[in-house]
Amino acid sequence: MPNYILECCVDSVESALAAKEGGADRLELCAALVIGGISPGLALFEQVKANCDLPIRVLLRPRFGDFLYTEYEFQILKREVALFREVGAEGVVIGCLQADGHLHMEQMRELMAEAGDMKVTLHRAFDVCADPIKAYGQARELGIDTILTSGQKRECLMGMALLQALCALQKETGAPRIMAGAGVTPDVIRQFLAQTSITSYHLSAKKVLDSGMCYRREDVPMGLPVMDEYSIFRTDSKIVAEAKKALSGK
Repeated sequence: MPNYILECCVDSVESALAAKEGGADRLELCAALVIGGISPGLALFEQVKANCDLPIRVLLRPRFGDFLYTEYEFQILKREVALFREVGAEGVVIGCLQADGHLHMEQMRELMAEAGDMKVTLHRAFDVCADPIKAYGQARELGIDTILTSGQKRECLMGMALLQALCALQKETGAPRIMAGAGVTPDVIRQFLAQTSITSYHLSAKKVLDSGMCYRREDVPMGLPVMDEYSIFRTDSKIVAEAKKALSGK
């Protein structure tokens, strides 16, 4: 039977516990999942690690937006890799691009050196790179363990053809494992299992909860005006369990 992996992206202790309850194999820990995720704080990592025994890969992204980093931003990334290695993360999730859309190999090599014996996932910077086949080969050269990708599309179902083509490259020794992400649901997993050989899946399995605040001032946004300040994103253990069931073929 293939070695399936179900990774759940979380940004709170509550979501981490729900992911574990549902049967996730691994966590990707971030902050601000609602904007695609940025680097979490050490205190959040420590709380998740203390309360949940799943392996944790930490997303490292200094800000929202593209993956072309200034020297200041890169030094932050480099320090974060070292910090999360020191506190016992199983791995980190990273990615740096050049202005021309290709992997920034110099920066990636420095980050890989800081990672040491940690596992490394190349995140969805891969999905906006100029040449995914070349980037896959470079990821292999770097020693990257996993590539999280939607097949360079908005959702992974739309990128299925590229995902399967990349998956075929996994047969090479030391090749990164392809993990399908973006728009992953239990039904999407079933479709992929029927049509591809992909065995790794990444989802947030989120539900939206209403805030417990009784007093509310609706006209004072703390961030983007289009976002509801009184909605909380949490992982739904039932969705995770259904995804795990899909992977087991039940």
